[in-house]
Amino acid sequence: MSQTKYIFVTGGVTSSLGKGIIAASLAKLLQARGYRTTIQKLDPYINVDPGTLNPYEHGECYVTDDGAETDLDLGHYERFLNVRTSQANNVTTGRIYQSVIEKERKGEFLGKTVQVVPHITNEIKERIQILGNSGDYDIVITEIGGTVGDIESLPYIESVRQLLWELGEGNGIVVHLTLVPFLSAAGELKTKPTQHSVKTLMESGIKADILVCRTEHHISDDIKRKLALFCNVRKEAVIQSIDASTIYDVPLLMQEEGLDKVALEKLNLPDDKSPDLGLWEQFLSRHKNPTTKVTIGLVGKYVELQDSYKSILESFIHAGAANEVKVEVRSIHSEHISENDVDKKLMGLDGILVAPGFGERGIEGKILAVQYARENDIPFLGICLGMQMAVIEFARNVLGLENANSTEMDESTPYPVINLMEEQKSITNMGGTMRLGSWDCELLEDTLVHQVYGEKDIAERHRHRFEFNDDYLSRMKEAGLLASGFNPKTGLVEVVEIPSHPWFIGVQYHPEYKSTVADPHPLFVGFVKAVLMQKQQTNASLA
Repeated sequence: MSQTKYIFVTGGVTSSLGKGIIAASLAKLLQARGYRTTIQKLDPYINVDPGTLNPYEHGECYVTDDGAETDLDLGHYERFLNVRTSQANNVTTGRIYQSVIEKERKGEFLGKTVQVVPHITNEIKERIQILGNSGDYDIVITEIGGTVGDIESLPYIESVRQLLWELGEGNGIVVHLTLVPFLSAAGELKTKPTQHSVKTLMESGIKADILVCRTEHHISDDIKRKLALFCNVRKEAVIQSIDASTIYDVPLLMQEEGLDKVALEKLNLPDDKSPDLGLWEQFLSRHKNPTTKVTIGLVGKYVELQDSYKSILESFIHAGAANEVKVEVRSIHSEHISENDVDKKLMGLDGILVAPGFGERGIEGKILAVQYARENDIPFLGICLGMQMAVIEFARNVLGLENANSTEMDESTPYPVINLMEEQKSITNMGGTMRLGSWDCELLEDTLVHQVYGEKDIAERHRHRFEFNDDYLSRMKEAGLLASGFNPKTGLVEVVEIPSHPWFIGVQYHPEYKSTVADPHPLFVGFVKAVLMQKQQTNASLA
């Protein structure tokens, strides 16, 4: 196909309607029809990337293979499409302005007055087309963050208007996601917010080609006709998006509504091939019909907001389906765990995962959780900071190194079992100074982690500054904590495990970033399997 086609997804009425899920679902359907599809996210905030944002602000920070710290929606894109994303898939206002200002300082604008139009909009259009111009994709779906009418997203909307005009008829379309609220007092769905939202879009010079209407109640044909008439779209282009029991239902619901069919028609692309969703349907069947249940404790310090650990929660869904088990995740705030109540807080758990994070708040609770899992033979997985807490717990309670710690938490600790990399010590600027993106790891043969992966050489994504301190390597090994994975170039420790424990692994990287529907992550699959086996053995011995 000669020209890449573009689909722009905008949102109206309110935020958090699920533009990312709709974009990922449409991409999945187009991919299942044989089209090479990718998705990118344009974020209106002025942070250069979400790397310095508190998870309470914006949910988790998702990291790509090439080390980009990006929006959590990119996680949805990868989980649905099983296609790796990169720096080019996430653009922020901060990055746009940073680039334009750098060009101005270098004199690239030849003394011109630098303005939102054309300089900022040209930069945005350039970023939108990077993936399309690569020749790797037939269709690029671009999700515009925020809500139409927001002052922050105006330059993006203007860039889309220009781009649609430049691309020409049939090469770019706009899917507008909106809310059709149900007023219980009146007992009816109201279309007026959607009408106003579409009007706001039109005031910016953009006509919605497809309306996707989020709703809690079924939208009747009459309401669809009304929306079509007042929003200037065809009735078949009014798509209902009703609340689903799982986000993984959404592609099938969108297929039923004909979203992919209408999109292809408007892009002048053939729709003669029906989507091949056999594997997706198998996954959904296993996910919805588990044979048993396990309860895993997620110990973290941002547990009040589900999106803070989005990729971990989704990885448990993938691993649960692979094992035909329902994984019930019990979120436990590490700040609320103390020596007095650790037994009460963690009792009844079949497995324990200690989550990643930054800073010293809540770390003593995480250390207590590790100790509880280690001493009670409960299957354990520690991710990033969770792995570091496992090392600290082992140093304190097995090696007897009182006050062992990470220099992140205590600079004057007598036993810095977790320490900064030498080259990091002089860095003061917080943004993008970590070990980021995909790093190689060599697993020791005949170890638990080697058995879990089934291969010796792996690559996993990182997001951290502090590392296992090699000075304690041999003492830890002698006492029973084995470093079983190393980066081949730097020699940095990537994995630790306790061979005498039923299943105890800590990893310096983030396996959750690479788990997808089509390819569940082996660590999560292995962890859930171990939890299930341990539970069955315990039940058998009690019977």
